[in-house]
Amino acid sequence: MLTILFDGVAYGMLLFVLACGLAVTLGLMNFVNLAHGAFAMAGGYITAVLMNRYGVPFLLTLPLAFIGPALLGLVLERTLYVQLYARSHLDQVLFSIGLVFMAVAAIDYTMGSQQQLIQLPGWLQGRVDVLGVQVGLYRSFIIGVCGVLVIALQLILTRTRFGSRLRAAVDDPRVARGLGINVSAIFATTFAVGSGLAGLGGALGAEILGLDPTFPLKFMIYFLIVVTVGGTTSITGPFLASLLLGIADVAGKYYLPDFGAFIIYTLMIVVLVLRPQGLFAHGR
Repeated sequence: MLTILFDGVAYGMLLFVLACGLAVTLGLMNFVNLAHGAFAMAGGYITAVLMNRYGVPFLLTLPLAFIGPALLGLVLERTLYVQLYARSHLDQVLFSIGLVFMAVAAIDYTMGSQQQLIQLPGWLQGRVDVLGVQVGLYRSFIIGVCGVLVIALQLILTRTRFGSRLRAAVDDPRVARGLGINVSAIFATTFAVGSGLAGLGGALGAEILGLDPTFPLKFMIYFLIVVTVGGTTSITGPFLASLLLGIADVAGKYYLPDFGAFIIYTLMIVVLVLRPQGLFAHGR
């Protein structure tokens, strides 16, 4: 039971890193970016290519898996996304869905449709016994890395000048500009960081989740469930929702293998009916 709980926490942490960029763009910037999974896929492929073709150590690929999608997100935000900030959510959904299919087709054409496999370093393989609990080394590594990211992100958004400027830019861009805040730069930076975190999540999750050209389509619903259950008024909500969903998904597939895959969808429906603003969101 404790082993399942541990694996569920690790899975939930990974889901949060993958989905937190969407939580930021949707909750703080009010932009529905369903192409978020494409940036995660980019980070995963950067890691796979660097390791399998060029022999780059796993740990050295992780910063590049963040930087590459962050730069890509910055370029796309300045050239394409910025044109849709004032458009309806339907326009944003249709636009970002189009980007997803373009990314899937591009990766399938350039990399092939086969699953990408990565070989973790020896010190991250296997399990160890800790007080009778079988603890996976790689999942422990994921919990550690994601835990640091969660704390850093929360501190940046709540305790720094950048976080306060971001909230001001979202609440009233016109007034924020009048106060001397560069709203465009704030949005571009936020979007780039969110894309970079997605790429890092894709790199960390390549070994657990698998990696192929359909990755953005397969896990798009998971990102949306995290945001739906956790709400979009803070980062804490999606984080707690990720842990809840990770534990529920792992436990459900273990104890109810025939129905486990439906547990998180059932949970999402219940939340939408009872608390449309999200399970952990403050009422408005």
